[in-house]
Amino acid sequence: MRRTIALSAAALLALAAPAAAHEGDPDYRSVVTAVTPRTPGLDARVLDHDDALELVNRGGPTVVVLGYAGEPYARVLADGTVQVNERSPAVALNEDEHQHEAPPATAPAGPPRWRTLDRTGRLEWHDHRIHYRGHGLPPQVDDAAERTLVRAWRVPLRVGGRPGAIAGTLTWLGEPDDGGFPAAAAASLAALALLALGAVALVRRRRAAAGAER
Repeated sequence: MRRTIALSAAALLALAAPAAAHEGDPDYRSVVTAVTPRTPGLDARVLDHDDALELVNRGGPTVVVLGYAGEPYARVLADGTVQVNERSPAVALNEDEHQHEAPPATAPAGPPRWRTLDRTGRLEWHDHRIHYRGHGLPPQVDDAAERTLVRAWRVPLRVGGRPGAIAGTLTWLGEPDDGGFPAAAAASLAALALLALGAVALVRRRRAAAGAER
């Protein structure tokens, strides 16, 4: 019984960790301030604090997202087809959410090789230009408790062949001193408590049944 409880607890903690790992950094807030050129049906936003960008093209002209070397990285066609350029170095770089160095500006060899992802008209990707890559606090932060603008950022686009961009800002939100208990930890402890109560009830029932037999 003790071994079962221990294994169940380990499983609960393992499930809780990945859930928190893909929600961005809650100490920062990255937001989109403009999408240019202004185009009907074209919109963008930041997901999960500073984790990813989402671009939506609702029937407008083809929108191409440029990678770190200015190469075509991904595109959303007017009919909603979402494609990624398999030759873009940004494909591999964006898979590493913990990239701390500036992405190298290495242009790919050869023309784009497009691979279709879906036909939703919605592209979501992790972009290192919208979050803080360094270790510790950004140098712009003098007081960790104060809200501080870290930088403005820009992700270049081609909208129907015209140059454009998703522009935004990254802000350090400040460290609150509220003494609050993390929600994920509270949920895990509650689940463990329920598991322990269930185990105790099971042991008592087994003991009662054994006593009745004797």
